[in-house]
Amino acid sequence: MSAEEAVDVEDPVGYFLEDMGYHGKHERTRAAYERVLREFEAFLDSRGVAGPRAADRRACLAWVASLREEYAESTVATYASYCNRFYSYMTQVGAFDANPMTLVVEEMDETIDADPTRREVTVARMREFVAGIRHPLDRAVVLGLLKTGLRVGELCNLDLRDVALAHAGAREAYPDLGTRGRLDGRPDTLFVDPDVSAGEAANGEVRSASNKRKRVTLVPVDDELRRALVRWLAIRPDARSEAEPLFCSTSGAWGARLTPEMVRKTVETYARDAGWYRTGGGAAENVTPHYFRHFFTTHLRDRTGDRGVVKYLRGDVADDVIDTYTHNWGDRVRDVYLANVYDLV
Repeated sequence: MSAEEAVDVEDPVGYFLEDMGYHGKHERTRAAYERVLREFEAFLDSRGVAGPRAADRRACLAWVASLREEYAESTVATYASYCNRFYSYMTQVGAFDANPMTLVVEEMDETIDADPTRREVTVARMREFVAGIRHPLDRAVVLGLLKTGLRVGELCNLDLRDVALAHAGAREAYPDLGTRGRLDGRPDTLFVDPDVSAGEAANGEVRSASNKRKRVTLVPVDDELRRALVRWLAIRPDARSEAEPLFCSTSGAWGARLTPEMVRKTVETYARDAGWYRTGGGAAENVTPHYFRHFFTTHLRDRTGDRGVVKYLRGDVADDVIDTYTHNWGDRVRDVYLANVYDLV
């Protein structure tokens, strides 16, 4: 690191918050970071640690442990991510020598979707399940969930502009397909936008579900999913919304964007037929759209042995964490994914 890149600040938290403002972060976001980071400082002071620069991994681990005494696990994970982003930024600008939160966050993420009581479905059995789904819309939706790990709301929020497909016929029929700038030169890719929130307008349409992601995620599309999407687009009705949703209803709400509830009902119907769903059965027994996310996580992680790639695809990590892995992260994700994703058709 050059001398001009290094910085020496008396108030690292204040410096970080000021830079967040320069980067255009909303005042509410900065306020949330400030509250958490100042509480982190207070915790370090109570343990005799002279500020964030002097904290080591064990001090950070002790702070996370103290949070668990007061907050739910999801809130603890959020606060830990704030601290991790702070350390990553201060390390990148040369104010700190290292990020002691990196290993802490990685160990926290080891537990994602690791529920031993869930129904276990093999890839071969899931392949049989998919083979029984004939309707192009239902097949594309189920394969989309199984092959990408997207949350059901994230899948429903996809617009044509978010979907780049290497298929000339589809692009000719739908000029809006894959028009996001981040998709230039990235065929067969989905763009998942972290800024889509329930009750707020995105691409001119108020959404009913949020994309619960920490960063933009570019999700590879393999040959099987591409074929399913192309087949769906060949019969897709005209959309009611100018946002041009990827998935539209072909039943009572003809042309309306699919909602998470519609998808859950569809999956429930097929799961009941397979003996995988029982009224009152609960998450341990019933196969739902969220179960497909569990299936994706379990099988892809077992096949790749690369938790970083799986966490990225799930949307569980932010830009600063990705930067700790590799500079050509997008290419690495695609290569690892395509080499290991399971066949379901």
